[in-house]
Amino acid sequence: MEPMKSKINKMFSPASKGSADGRGVTDLADLEIRPCGMLVQKRNGETNPTSVSIPIIRVRVKYGSSYHEISISSQASFGELKKMLAGPTKLHHEDQKLIYKNKERDSKEYLDVARVKNGSKIVLVEDIVSREKRCLELLRNANSQKSSKALAEINLEVDKLAGQVTTLEATASNGGKVVEKDVDNLTELLMMRLIKLDGIVADGDLKLQRRVLVRRVQKYIEILDMLKYQNSKSSSNGAKIQLQKQDNPIGQISRDLRPMQKQQPPTKKGNSVRTIPKMQQQQQRHSESVVVTTKWETFE
Repeated sequence: MEPMKSKINKMFSPASKGSADGRGVTDLADLEIRPCGMLVQKRNGETNPTSVSIPIIRVRVKYGSSYHEISISSQASFGELKKMLAGPTKLHHEDQKLIYKNKERDSKEYLDVARVKNGSKIVLVEDIVSREKRCLELLRNANSQKSSKALAEINLEVDKLAGQVTTLEATASNGGKVVEKDVDNLTELLMMRLIKLDGIVADGDLKLQRRVLVRRVQKYIEILDMLKYQNSKSSSNGAKIQLQKQDNPIGQISRDLRPMQKQQPPTKKGNSVRTIPKMQQQQQRHSESVVVTTKWETFE
């Protein structure tokens, strides 16, 4: 079977140009094939001066209990007709269904191909499913724009806080002392940004951006925690050294008394050696000063 393109080339070859009435034939570049197989002039708006003008037809469209008369080109599509009906019907063109001859027509289908003529009647109904899909898509786009804007704002705030974290880190690395209050304030601000990020609903690329930003904030918080730990560690070491240098008189006296207690001579009793407690030694010295006798005095 010979292809359609080769047939068209034969039809419009130089040898076959011209018609019975002597008029020239339209150039092949100005023609197109319709879905039904018809060969017609292209719909680019630039018509040949010798070609016939495109007729305008008037169709009646029923929507509910009202009718709308629309003047439109016979070679227009049903999608163009829907856009013209959006004004008088207050119905979005994507939410419309056009029914002609008991058949729903696609938006890309042409009126003349569907044999729509002047005075034809078309029924318009609302496509509820399409309307819901469109509303969901609009809501999704609105949420996406809102999330993108929120991520951009938080990213700028994190950039400013990151500069302060870098400054504190450089101070600590050069041996300087970091103020603990500054570290706590920065940590609190970064934690607030994490809470904001947790409340953002994102999908696709925005979800990936949020995840990257969360990891970045967590990294800065870890740096601040390390700086705080190093600062507390250095402060405790300095306090211990200072305490060791200070004189402790009470501790010195206790250290001086320990060898004196150890140097107390033991007392011998028989073959056993026992250390007499201090209180017992005092009692012995007191008893030695008192002379005990069994001679009782008599009173006359």
